[in-house]
Amino acid sequence: MNDEELMAGARAAFDVLDPVPAGVLAAARSALAWRTPAAALAELHHDRGARPAAGARGGTGRSLAFGCPGASVEIEVAGDGRHREITGRLVPPVAAEIVVRHRDLPAGGPAARTGPSGVFCLPRVPEGLVSLLFRLPDGSSVVTSWVRV
Repeated sequence: MNDEELMAGARAAFDVLDPVPAGVLAAARSALAWRTPAAALAELHHDRGARPAAGARGGTGRSLAFGCPGASVEIEVAGDGRHREITGRLVPPVAAEIVVRHRDLPAGGPAARTGPSGVFCLPRVPEGLVSLLFRLPDGSSVVTSWVRV
């Protein structure tokens, strides 16, 4: 018995005795579909939580700002329950396609577009970890870091 035959036997034994759960395989495939190696990463620079300032009127919103060289993304998250509304703007302003990256949404599908002023609204984003991918008209992309909404 050579090394390849030994490893094939070990793999077969693990497939029977301790198979990889279907959810783990699905998560791994989704993670690969979310890869955007050429995108500029806009990292979280500011997160003002859901507590309103003392004496301030209005609801319990959350303000986040992401930045990378040449671009920034400012968003406000509102809502509770299973869905959130995310409104924001892309700076500098440009009409871009937005993809919401979330485990419960199909990978790669466009969710919305920014207007020419860079403003956008995503009315029904599931709660949980989210990242926004902006596909710019020049072929480049900006992606925000993952945040829990």
